[in-house]
Amino acid sequence: MSLFKKHSNKEVTRINRVQSDFFSELIHVFDPPLPEGVPQRLDQIVASGGVQAGDVVLDVGAGTGVLIPYVESYHPKQVYACDLSKAMLDYLGAKYPLVEVVVADVREIALPAESVDVIFLNASYPNIADKHGAFLNLSRMLKPIGRLVISHPLGKSFIDRLKDRSPFPLDDFPDSTEAETLLTPYGLAVDTFIDESELYLLVALKKDGCQLVGSGVGQDCKIN
Repeated sequence: MSLFKKHSNKEVTRINRVQSDFFSELIHVFDPPLPEGVPQRLDQIVASGGVQAGDVVLDVGAGTGVLIPYVESYHPKQVYACDLSKAMLDYLGAKYPLVEVVVADVREIALPAESVDVIFLNASYPNIADKHGAFLNLSRMLKPIGRLVISHPLGKSFIDRLKDRSPFPLDDFPDSTEAETLLTPYGLAVDTFIDESELYLLVALKKDGCQLVGSGVGQDCKIN
């Protein structure tokens, strides 16, 4: 059973629409120059994913593409960028034409099963309304021993400061114990965990041989 907070499908749709509209009006905010220290931490975040030449990479909540130049420096075979905001992805696609953009809720991305080597959720984990559906799909798409990176280059406190002003709900990043509890049912094991004042970084590996079947999850992630 999922331990993530649940919303009705109607509420998830509403939250997603609010987010799409909100971020579509903020494209200029994400243009360089980035705050001091952020480029170095983004470099660390992408390096933690262990991207190899020829890999397939998915950037969830990609926005205007802040991670893309760091990812492309490792020469992956294909990069997918997913976001709720078409306006943001139009901007990203014009700047990085080799990236394939996907306007969708992460739970609805239709890439083939076990086709992605590395998935990044940079500064997007708190925004995901249906985390159960999201992590079911992320685990489905991830190759055995693939890597999932959950991160924020300004740390957990940045999200705390946004909560009172956000027009949509924002969840906390999990601590190390919570992360193990939340991710284990989806066949993901925490490999790296950093929680500093200006960096949150969690790397989880998909367990070899783990297969999710249908819409349920179990502790051994083998659902028949």
